[in-house]
Amino acid sequence: MIENAVPISTLFIGINGLIAFSLSYIASVERTKTRVWHGESKEDVAAQPNPLINPNPWAALVEQSSQKFFKGKTQDYGLLQRKIRAHGNFAEYVPHALLFVLALELMHTPTWILWLLGSTLSVARIAHAWGLIKTYGPSPGRAIGFFLTWFVYVFGSIACIFYALANIL
Repeated sequence: MIENAVPISTLFIGINGLIAFSLSYIASVERTKTRVWHGESKEDVAAQPNPLINPNPWAALVEQSSQKFFKGKTQDYGLLQRKIRAHGNFAEYVPHALLFVLALELMHTPTWILWLLGSTLSVARIAHAWGLIKTYGPSPGRAIGFFLTWFVYVFGSIACIFYALANIL
């Protein structure tokens, strides 16, 4: 038995990791089927209202100041959306993945597992962000990133469940 452990939390972190992985897989398969790589439809960006038509004083000040700062701007809305999604994907996946590492460390799991999960996660999220920002649609960096992240989710979830049950039973 492991002293000062958190077996119940670790168990639920593992179970919810598998749920998150399943939801991620379902969404990824649907994106591949529909070929809609960002947003929920191709009309998403076009349907948004323009806040600079009749702006309030604050919006007008921010627009005027930012245009002075960013001279020679480009209007690559696809790049903008890809950068936003790179950040969003990071924010969606990393907290739960780090919980695997934290919970497993609290469970006194062998350090090689902690290093494997932590370093794989870091490489995965860098590769994914790079692939997502540089290329619209499928790319090697994006594929490497999400497959390695899924590895962290599946391996981390199973490890959490294993060590939790080993401590509970």
